[in-house]
Amino acid sequence: MPWPRLPGDSAVADMHEENKAAANGYGKIRSGAQNGAALLALMEKTGYSMVQQNGQRKFGGPPPGWEGPPPPRGCEVFVGKIPRDMYEDELVPVFERAGKIYELRLMMEFSGENRGYAFVMYTTKEEAQLAIKILNNYEIRPGKFIGVCVSLDNCRLFIGAIPKDKKKEEILNEMKKVTEGVVDVIVYPNATDKTKNRGFAFVEYESHRAAAMARRRLIPGTFQPWGHTIQVDWADPEKVVDEETMQRVKVLYVRNLMISTTEDKIKAEFNKFKPGVVERVKKLRDYAFVHFFHREDAVAAMSIMNGKCIDGASIEVTLAKPVNKESSWKQHFNGQISPSSENLLGFPNKEDGAQKSLGKPASLSVRLNGQHSPGPPEVERSTYPIFPGIKLTPISMYSLKLSHFTSAVMHLDYFCHKNSWAPPEYCLYSTTSQDGKILLVYKVLISSIADDSQSYFMPEKLCTTVEDAKELAAQFTLLHLAPEQAYITLLSLNTAWWDSKGKLVKDAKGYLGSMSYLSL
Repeated sequence: MPWPRLPGDSAVADMHEENKAAANGYGKIRSGAQNGAALLALMEKTGYSMVQQNGQRKFGGPPPGWEGPPPPRGCEVFVGKIPRDMYEDELVPVFERAGKIYELRLMMEFSGENRGYAFVMYTTKEEAQLAIKILNNYEIRPGKFIGVCVSLDNCRLFIGAIPKDKKKEEILNEMKKVTEGVVDVIVYPNATDKTKNRGFAFVEYESHRAAAMARRRLIPGTFQPWGHTIQVDWADPEKVVDEETMQRVKVLYVRNLMISTTEDKIKAEFNKFKPGVVERVKKLRDYAFVHFFHREDAVAAMSIMNGKCIDGASIEVTLAKPVNKESSWKQHFNGQISPSSENLLGFPNKEDGAQKSLGKPASLSVRLNGQHSPGPPEVERSTYPIFPGIKLTPISMYSLKLSHFTSAVMHLDYFCHKNSWAPPEYCLYSTTSQDGKILLVYKVLISSIADDSQSYFMPEKLCTTVEDAKELAAQFTLLHLAPEQAYITLLSLNTAWWDSKGKLVKDAKGYLGSMSYLSL
């Protein structure tokens, strides 16, 4: 029996059938003349203009008869996984179903094919949200599914390798000396010494263009503030969560805690204004998640506790943001949300560990109504032949992306490099079990963070092979240094892991389910 059609399904179903039918005419590559004729017909029908420059083709912006300024932020969506031979004459009718298009920008190759993604700006935020709702994972051609999520211009840069004794005012003045449009500098205190910064800062600019120009100006080697070579990259934009989801959140994110502050102390402090409202607390290094039984108590506690001192540290308190799968794709193309090669991942990809992300570690899955956010697809692991005459170029492994690494050992090495720490040192220890087996464990030493409260890490589990012992030690270290990075690592690796009771788990998701701090 066919499923009943729900209200609103009719337009989507009709659109689906129309595009399937239209796709049948595109079994062959269209000629340049055919493309030109199709685009000309589209412009005549809609009255929109079309211009191509700087690797993109812009349809509209503004549309015919538009008066006033462009739509505000939040009206633009990113579209990924577009078939390379699909153009505006097919795309515009699809996206017009969600509302009036202000502008569509299709990224183009020199060959004339599109680059697989586009940006569509609507006239209102509501239209953009509707486009995400009805067109994300939409089958635009048989077997071809597009991805749609919100697109936000990034106005924030990550600046690393800053001397730890520099104050916010000093960093702000230095950035204003050499770049234009600086709005603010965000600096976080060191986890163990609140008089020092963490060696990095976030610089906020008045526009994406100003941030892009500053990034170019601050390229390492061209500018050395305080005699230091700094690291410059786009900061990961804050994750966008729809208002309806946020209205259900009853978990607070608390940052800037002292390392020595205990979960019991945090629970007691948050229970002071109204005893018994806190369900549980999970602390991770210098931040924590405080779970409440009721949302209204969480909101009240946030207002009361933000800026309060616990054990001498002034804390910051906000609502925890659940992972929003529609808006958590990789966000690194010119500081905007963009495709990750040809695959759009359903989880945040923290390529540079915890430091490039401002505020809460959003890649930790917050449980809402008993449900976790879905995990990513398995990493592709394939081999390809080397043909005679193929050109091979020497590269550093640190120039690769985390998706190229398939072990926690490599992820930890990459993470240490990105933080300008020394490579991890592995010290092997052994013991003998009751039945005579040799059992092994590695201790991991990272000398560059010796000023922290802990510079060595050793799991509480023994292994029977050297390989497993080293992998477990790297995993354990990541869980302490960068729990959000460890989360990505575990979900992305198709390998075996140990649960909290020492049981071998073949499924990474099963492992995550056994870890108490991830079952928030």
